[in-house]
Amino acid sequence: MWGISSDYWPHLFAIASIAMATAATIHAVTTKDEVRAALGWTAVILLSPIVGAVLYALAGINRIRRAALLSQRPGHRTGDDSAFHVGQDDVSALFGQRFAALKTLGDRVARHPLTSGNTIRTLRSGDEAYAAMLEAIEAAQRSILLETYIFDRDPIGLRLADALIAAHARGVAVRVLIDAVGARYSVPSIAGHLREGGIAVEVFNGNIIVGLRLPYANLRTHRKIIVIDGAVAFMGGMNIRQGFTREFAGEAAGHDTHFRITGPVVADLFAIAAEDWRFTTDEALEDEAWEIQPPPEADSTVLMRAVPSGPDSCLENNHKLLIGALSVARRSVRIMSPYFLPDQELISALVTAARRGVSIDIVVPAVNNLVLVDRAMTAQFDQILKNYCRIWRSQGPFDHSKLFAIDGAWAYVGSSNLDPRSLRLNFEIDVEVLDHGFAGAIEARIDSAIETAQAVTLHDLRARPFLIRLIDRLIWLGSPYL
Repeated sequence: MWGISSDYWPHLFAIASIAMATAATIHAVTTKDEVRAALGWTAVILLSPIVGAVLYALAGINRIRRAALLSQRPGHRTGDDSAFHVGQDDVSALFGQRFAALKTLGDRVARHPLTSGNTIRTLRSGDEAYAAMLEAIEAAQRSILLETYIFDRDPIGLRLADALIAAHARGVAVRVLIDAVGARYSVPSIAGHLREGGIAVEVFNGNIIVGLRLPYANLRTHRKIIVIDGAVAFMGGMNIRQGFTREFAGEAAGHDTHFRITGPVVADLFAIAAEDWRFTTDEALEDEAWEIQPPPEADSTVLMRAVPSGPDSCLENNHKLLIGALSVARRSVRIMSPYFLPDQELISALVTAARRGVSIDIVVPAVNNLVLVDRAMTAQFDQILKNYCRIWRSQGPFDHSKLFAIDGAWAYVGSSNLDPRSLRLNFEIDVEVLDHGFAGAIEARIDSAIETAQAVTLHDLRARPFLIRLIDRLIWLGSPYL
């Protein structure tokens, strides 16, 4: 038998290669929505016998196919008769018809309604955000649900972990979900410390794949959500790390922006995190401890909607909302993002708005924590700058904030970066906010950074040595995978 196999192994190899390439190519062509993705994977499969098909099986297939698990749980208002749901006429009266049209887009893209009666408080630093989280955790009486990308085992992480353990000890139901990649940012992981304290903690998407016990690194939960007693939520761009506090990092502390939220939108933030927990553990958080507290009647005119995005039924929700927002902008667009690598559709929307006379300002860090991403960003800047947009390099420590505002009326904040990973691969959570006061404050935050920022110019970009520009463009070719 071995003699026959050794004589015919080239033929067997060829048959196996053709069979695998055929199956992988058919799958790529019939399941990829973007022609570039289909062509790219087809080329990899055909030009790399066996290896290309294996790479496609590991990295090219979206194995996350999950239906919405949103439960009709007590206190979770999902009916059209909710007193907090906002109608088209209400938005039109307060903000004009163009924002009513944007509301329609949000209704059709996201599965969560635009609601009134919300409050949102900006937490401008790690010191402020972690202190507010700690205070809320220490005051918890029934339940705490925490989902995050990075939860480091450092002094800040241990401080919050010990507060969660203390809450569990006094009878509070606690669940912690950490991304499988993010959980490995510190060794040993904080998960072990939490488990030793009795906390139910799991890692997201760390399951076995093709026999290998590895996280499926391309599909991460990048969401940062804490919901306490079904009444108060924290969300935004901030991971749990000491490097974002002056207490431990001093003047070198990184900047970020987080938010404390109350009101009916909390129910939707809880539903999103609870869905991720159920997907990971099969546990539905539906008993009495997890009931959402009906928000009190409030006169607040802060209109908010939770917008989940991810490689499942929520694919490109963030992308669609931002395209829609750019289409209705009339006066100004302010953007702050640590990783600014928009696709051609977003670039077209940006430059089209700029050509209409909208003032477009984009702020990115002068010093980035991801060098390859920064170089890919730089290679793409000319497409933006030559079309009436402005780009600024903010000075000082790295700024991880993800902020977007138009016309001092509408803001989009949360965990999404403007890069391929956030727009297509990661599970993200953002909120859209219709409120002049909040959107104005976000614009002021960005304008403050612009005051001390350095402008990026076409002249400076083109004056760099050719070899540097060439290397940046080569790195840019890999931007969908950075």
